[in-house]
Amino acid sequence: MFSRRHPFLFFLIIICGCMTLAFIGFVSLIYLSSKMMDTGFSESLGSRKGNIGVVEVLGPILSSKKIIENIKNFREDDDIKAIIVRIDSPGGGIGPSQEIYRELIKTRSEKIVVASMGSVAASGGYYVAAATQGIVANPGTITGSIGVIMEYANLMEIAKKIGISSVVIKSGEFKDMGSPLRELKENEKKIFQDLVDELHLQFVSDAARARNMKIDTMTSLADGRVYTGQKALKLKLVDRLGNMGDAVQWAGELAHIKAKLVPVYPREDKMMFIRELIDTLFKNINISGAVSDNFRYVVK
Repeated sequence: MFSRRHPFLFFLIIICGCMTLAFIGFVSLIYLSSKMMDTGFSESLGSRKGNIGVVEVLGPILSSKKIIENIKNFREDDDIKAIIVRIDSPGGGIGPSQEIYRELIKTRSEKIVVASMGSVAASGGYYVAAATQGIVANPGTITGSIGVIMEYANLMEIAKKIGISSVVIKSGEFKDMGSPLRELKENEKKIFQDLVDELHLQFVSDAARARNMKIDTMTSLADGRVYTGQKALKLKLVDRLGNMGDAVQWAGELAHIKAKLVPVYPREDKMMFIRELIDTLFKNINISGAVSDNFRYVVK
């Protein structure tokens, strides 16, 4: 039994688990308490008082479900004449970024969609922004970082020290490719490199197509480096410099809104934060040998 061979380590794992659950409970209490006192504009999804919908993409892009739901709601609301995608994100998962991108491409055929970049709109954040009809960035916004990265942690030496050995029964040569308990073979490295290259090409192609830019030009800018908003404007990665207010004003002009411009935010799900926190924690607590669990594929 692992608990008998390594009682200290077993006890430490139990303690960490209890502390994690206690932390989740504490954060949940603080978050819900604060939201009970929040009666601001976030309660106005579908409000007849607003004519510009604001969809926020904040933090790492781990899931697209809520963002796509907000985009659809604003797209189907006749009172909403334009949509602002407010992005403050360093990037995230390829799948969620692509799903948001596709939804925005569909939406901009029906309504004006403008991106407003905050402090950071890089990698997956730029992927999302590229799908809009216009991008507004601050001069000091950190953007770009167009590329894909795959991170791999090898725990073989640690496993040896604590007495863990890997026993693998597999159906194919590459089924355990990326196991943290053994070295990565050269032919496996090539497979992963080909995968990264293919995903990178998807990113570059989508961004170039949405921005009406030649693929060769976008490729030359997509080596992973970051740019300021001011530099990105010169490189035609963004269209204007300005803040959120400037993005609202521009969206109103593009949508030919004659009335007073009134941004409206989606109704906030008070439990969404808790669910996402729990999902993220339990996704990361995984010791499976499968490649999908040990590599992180992110646009970064």
